[in-house]
Amino acid sequence: MNRNQLTLLLAGVIVFGGLGFWSQQSRKETYRSGGAGMGAKLLAGLPVNDVAQITIRQTAAELNLVRKDDEWQVKERDGYKANFQNISDFLRKAAELKVVQSEKAGASQLPRLELLEPGKGTNGAGTLIEFRGNDGKSLRTLLLGKKQVKKSEQPSPFGGGEFPVGRWVMDPKAIGQVSLVSEAFNEIEPKPEQWLDKEFLRIEKVRAVRYLASAATNAWSLTRETETGEWKLTDLKPGEQLDPAKASAINSSFSSLAFTDVAIGKKPTESGLDKPTVIELETFDQLIYTMKIGAKSGEEGSYFAATVTAKPLPPRVPGKDEKPEDKARLEKEHADKTKVQQDKLAAGKQFEKWTYLVSRWAFDPILKDRPHFLAEKKLEGPGPKPDQPKLP
Repeated sequence: MNRNQLTLLLAGVIVFGGLGFWSQQSRKETYRSGGAGMGAKLLAGLPVNDVAQITIRQTAAELNLVRKDDEWQVKERDGYKANFQNISDFLRKAAELKVVQSEKAGASQLPRLELLEPGKGTNGAGTLIEFRGNDGKSLRTLLLGKKQVKKSEQPSPFGGGEFPVGRWVMDPKAIGQVSLVSEAFNEIEPKPEQWLDKEFLRIEKVRAVRYLASAATNAWSLTRETETGEWKLTDLKPGEQLDPAKASAINSSFSSLAFTDVAIGKKPTESGLDKPTVIELETFDQLIYTMKIGAKSGEEGSYFAATVTAKPLPPRVPGKDEKPEDKARLEKEHADKTKVQQDKLAAGKQFEKWTYLVSRWAFDPILKDRPHFLAEKKLEGPGPKPDQPKLP
């Protein structure tokens, strides 16, 4: 190779190297101006601690999660407490969201990717997320589009051989640049009931259950002497006997109370709580929970409300020969019991303001008339003896 050829070869390397560098820089600039590049954080710089409102909007629904007095609330449920863990997880995922793939997309392609803003098209609209600060100003927005699914390698007997592995997203301010992320955000929907704090009444150490039926003959009361003792039906009549299995079934009703939603704007006459079915639970802590079950809502739900009251604990009576060291210990034990009762009372009181929707099946073991809890009587009769022939 002569000198001239070597010079031309080096010049070609410089030219092609320069073109490659220019092309790479152009791609980077495109990502900076229209979206994030692969591996980059999509919402880089989102000030998570400054977010005071999250709006989730679809074409036919909108949800607003609002932080007020350091507590997240669901606006569409009259400010009911929101699930902090769900919101915290969403904010963390949003802030750490990384781009798996970035593409250019024209306006005609957005409906196919379900990346039209709600209200700007009849088909192909996505889910718009807006993060706002304390002043109500928008911090960042994100449009969730079509989910990316993958076929399962192992067929399922329940069908549905596909599962979501990611989602197409877009910054509404960067039209034309769409990104694929590895989060499917299945739970991000404008459904208020999904964002409520589902912590509910915790009723422990039940001593008595009273069913206050409208007809006195159907009312009943079950009591027990210890926390693990057997239930006894009060006012048993001659010849009556309690069915222990049916009585023990009521334990599950008050040990796993849960609600599905909070009812807003319902008058007592509409919810049936003006003439409810009433159940009273009394605990060994001297707490009384009065639960009111109203009309049905849908196929499985019922309206529900509850109040909590407390009976004063009996004062401690010192023993005749009580030693000073025993006195201090016993007084502390009594004070601790009083505190436990008052803490449980305060915990229950926070639920009195609201009307709830509960699954009616949870109360099925309790919503029974008195005869249900009685053991079936065995039929008695003379009958033929084993060695006595039957008449033809």
